[in-house]
Amino acid sequence: MNPSLAVYRGVKRAGINFAASVPCVNLQQLLRLVGEDPEIMHLPVTREEEGVGICCGAWMGGRKPALLMQNSGLGNSINALASLDLLFKVPLLMIISHRGCEGEQIIGQVPMGKLTPKLLDAMQIPRLSPSPDQAEDVVAQAWSLAEERRSPVAVLLDLQFWRAK
Repeated sequence: MNPSLAVYRGVKRAGINFAASVPCVNLQQLLRLVGEDPEIMHLPVTREEEGVGICCGAWMGGRKPALLMQNSGLGNSINALASLDLLFKVPLLMIISHRGCEGEQIIGQVPMGKLTPKLLDAMQIPRLSPSPDQAEDVVAQAWSLAEERRSPVAVLLDLQFWRAK
């Protein structure tokens, strides 16, 4: 199955109706699918921490939020995640393109690629890394876990995920 379509179907199954996003080449097809869906309010943002705050406000307004971003932006959003979502127990589905892993061609992506799982672990944010065949179920389950825990949950999608066909 097309990896982007699998993630999108998981987002739909989860009932996500609000998405903030920061562009990433791996997310481009998913962003188009989300942006064209009339049932999902999609707001592109300039920085990831801005997306965290907007998603927090969307949840307080009765929406089911997701933040779509590259893992390099996780570093930008740590304070917002800790001082908003974790402190006030706000569920958030984070769909994260995990750059800097095996097969990465851009050396500048590697340091954050290595740190991403450790940062999520340090913040006690659960992380899931499905294959494309598992993505629809795992994304839907990730939102359920975020609601149950009342905290962010990350779905990390590495380069191998996006290259699968």
